[in-house]
Formats: sequence, C-alpha cells, structure tokens
Amino acid sequence: MVKLTEQSCEACQAGAPKVSADEQQALLPELPGWEVIELGGEQQLQREYRFRNFAEAQVFTNQVADLAESENHHPAILLEWGRVTVRWWTHKIGGLHRNDFIMAARTDSLFESCQAD
Repeated sequence: MVKLTEQSCEACQAGAPKVSADEQQALLPELPGWEVIELGGEQQLQREYRFRNFAEAQVFTNQVADLAESENHHPAILLEWGRVTVRWWTHKIGGLHRNDFIMAARTDSLFESCQAD
C-alpha cells in the first residue's frame, strides 16, 4: 500500500465524494494523533502539535501554510504559544475527502522535520 505522504492530491470539485466511514477507519491508523471532529455539521481532521516556544510554533505554521498554498488546499491553523492546531477538510464538499488525509500526513512529515532540527 502506498503511504499517504507519497500520494497525490486530486483536484476536488463540488459534489466530489466524501470518504466513507469505512475509508476513514482504514486511513486513520496512518495518522496517529489525528481525530475526526465535527464543526458546523462538517467532519474535519484535527491535530494539535506541541513546541518549546512561540517561535518554533510559528516556523511550523508557516511551513504548513506554504504546503497548503502549493496544493491550493487550505486548512484552519491556530497558532498559540507552544502549540499549533491544524484542521483539514474540504470546503467544497463540506466534509472529508481523501486529499485531507494526504495533507494531514504531509503535515505530520513537516512536524517530524521540525523536531529533527
């Protein structure tokens, strides 16, 4: 099976299929620390990342923003002292698409590279 980080996002149109409950259960084990939440009637993937200070959290936030811009797929990002909360979902379909799981995995890769510095 190809890892989520190695998969490509596809252009998503309104009406694209949301991931099913079975697909979610199959994909979530690849995303430790992520949870499916519901906000405003829409399912979203959410994870909180911890840092030693605000500056490190800000660097990570900027990296996530750059990743999002490169894929034209934008999450909600909350930057606080020592932590960053990221939420991925697909606005056009009002819920979760496979792209959100791919982007969550890539966000984890960014975090791992921040921790290695």
